[in-house]
Amino acid sequence: MYKPHPSQRLTDLFRAKPYQGARPQDAEFVFMGLDANYDADIERGRAFDSVLEYHADGVAFWQRHGVHHPFLLPGYRGAGQPYHQNFAKVGLRSEDARRVSFVELLNVPTIGGHDLAVEDLDPQHLDELNALILGGARRNVFLSDKVAKLMRRSGRFGWLRKPIANQVLPVLHKVGATTVYQHLHFSNYGKFQGRMTIEAAAIAALAAAKPEGGPEAR
Repeated sequence: MYKPHPSQRLTDLFRAKPYQGARPQDAEFVFMGLDANYDADIERGRAFDSVLEYHADGVAFWQRHGVHHPFLLPGYRGAGQPYHQNFAKVGLRSEDARRVSFVELLNVPTIGGHDLAVEDLDPQHLDELNALILGGARRNVFLSDKVAKLMRRSGRFGWLRKPIANQVLPVLHKVGATTVYQHLHFSNYGKFQGRMTIEAAAIAALAAAKPEGGPEAR
């Protein structure tokens, strides 16, 4: 069971836009996580206004500030920062803002540590994520092993293979022009750093590749 975040302002933003960055349906790179977890007292921190700005329009935020997330702005220290520091190593720039989306299986913000259960998840939200993938548009979707396991347990992603161990960006599914990859969660560190560096380079190469039919193909 999870603990919902006490901030009504943050919760309202998630209800309006249950994603971060670009709208998932418009993005070429979709990074799927378990839940968006924040410090319980984030409203009292000086980063909160930036967090609200980001959730209101993540694309404009990246283009305006030059970083993809408010946790990377000077002065922020707290939960979530290592994840976004590692993601930044992929090397995507503000010009890529419209190509990148972060979306979670749980569509409300949370606090504290917890293990999500299938019963915590909104079936309609899961069905929307399933439709996003099975639509087959030109898109790369990235799942960590924990995300993939919970998706399988939900029973709503029958096409999804079991997680694959000890490979760099193994492919879990392909449909149309959509490819689903397994990746190491960006909050990993220590002994996983070498593989994360290799995966970051592989994601960067995907972002730099020219699509079939020219740069405007979609």
